[in-house]
Amino acid sequence: MSAEPDLRIRHVAPAFRTFCGEGALEALPRELARVGARRAVIICIPAVAAHTEAMGRVHEALGERLVGQFDGVEEHSPLPSVERARDFLAEHEADAVIAIGGGSSVVTARAATILLGEGKDVRQLCTRREDGRLVSPKLAAPKLPQWVVPSSPTTAYAKAGAAVRDPETGERLALYDPKARAQGVVLDPVMALTAPPRLSWSAALNIFSMAVEGLQSRRVDPLADAQLAHALRTVVTWLPRVAKDPELAAPRLQLMLAAIMSGQGSDHTGGGLAQALSHAIGPRSSAPNGVVEALLLPHAMRFNASVVPSRLAAIGEYLGLADSSAEAAVTEVERLLDVFEAPRRLQDIGVEQESLAEAASHAMDDWAITAGPRLPEEQDVRELINGAW
Repeated sequence: MSAEPDLRIRHVAPAFRTFCGEGALEALPRELARVGARRAVIICIPAVAAHTEAMGRVHEALGERLVGQFDGVEEHSPLPSVERARDFLAEHEADAVIAIGGGSSVVTARAATILLGEGKDVRQLCTRREDGRLVSPKLAAPKLPQWVVPSSPTTAYAKAGAAVRDPETGERLALYDPKARAQGVVLDPVMALTAPPRLSWSAALNIFSMAVEGLQSRRVDPLADAQLAHALRTVVTWLPRVAKDPELAAPRLQLMLAAIMSGQGSDHTGGGLAQALSHAIGPRSSAPNGVVEALLLPHAMRFNASVVPSRLAAIGEYLGLADSSAEAAVTEVERLLDVFEAPRRLQDIGVEQESLAEAASHAMDDWAITAGPRLPEEQDVRELINGAW
């Protein structure tokens, strides 16, 4: 007879307000008034800024509280772009930030507010290795309040961290500050339809992967597991509808709600191996991080199977399997990835085999790798990604 799980948990849910559907944008001025903000700045990508109808709705909702719009966000949030966003916030004397778009907009906005608030070089603020272990500095300065108006689903809505890429060295510089967490998210159906279906598809793969990785955690937290399991089922149900009905907002909004659940749930369980590897490999590929993470997910699951077989079996149950084995869960995830039309080999998404060693080294310095149920050595990582190549 198996032992009863230890349910000594600490589950602290940060304040987070969600507004969804027609009329949701009407919450923005009320939210700004709640914190006394009168000088809001939008941070977005050029592609979203070009959607005049959707952006017009946001501008109208913000009214005279909108004092500027920075539309220089770039994919993977490179440091120069983040620094320009920081300077824009300072120049406009912003007292609130509205991130509009997908993960890059959210991460750029969060990182820019951290750099602005702390007033220091990013390398003094980022997570780094000291005496052989990863250390995340405590960032004490106040941060501007933020809200997200997304165009695509991303687990970044609910997170407190932001990672920027140094294009000169290829390093991923991770910043963590709970005070930089968004106050909430506003899910507008018109804005939700601005993203190409393929972008919603790749972002949903990240939601799916993060939920699966969170559910493998050694930490048994039923509250987090409920969010992750429902996020998983929501992606399975609604992701195929994005391609089938690209003009309908409902599938996009459902995936955005799943992104909140996956992001919040994984906050309590931690990250995982596939997530850490995707952070290192993503910029070396032609695919978004969500696609890379999904590709690596079955490999990471098999790596973890020996230490958390019951957790993998539970994933299978959430997906409706009668077979309760860990391998059955991995096989079902592989089947679903085929249904989702996700690539299965790193070489198919432009990753050069010569870049794998450097990616493995960078992954070992990623905070997410410490949160998985089985801590790998660098040789384990090398073997895993070579097997996925």
